[in-house]
Amino acid sequence: MAVVSDPIGDFLTRIRNAYRARHRTVEAPASRLKIAIAAILKEWGYIADYEYIDDGKQGVLRLTLRYSGGVAALREIVRVSKPGRRIYAGAKELPRVKNGLGIAIVSTSRGVMTDKQARRLGIGGEIICTVF
Repeated sequence: MAVVSDPIGDFLTRIRNAYRARHRTVEAPASRLKIAIAAILKEWGYIADYEYIDDGKQGVLRLTLRYSGGVAALREIVRVSKPGRRIYAGAKELPRVKNGLGIAIVSTSRGVMTDKQARRLGIGGEIICTVF
């Protein structure tokens, strides 16, 4: 297995590719950050469900993708902050994705949350990705 320098980028790419290939499920190595991202995606209706599978090692995160009438629920998922270039924003500078129709997932001092939640709490953080 290849060494991945950006595990979150790899996770988002697996989701993007699975939707394009019309897969029902996609699996990725698990981490607490990936589980938090999956929970937000489920809460906002971009995926149907997710589950953590303990394999005795790192664990596996299995996402069940969501389609409505054959159309993917997730149109676009873009990595913003990368290992070589971290992007931080204060509460007032957080991006509005597609004029408020999409979400930005932000890692804050109070945990991983959407840009809308972070703006409401008045805290900023690292912008992990944008979803539409």
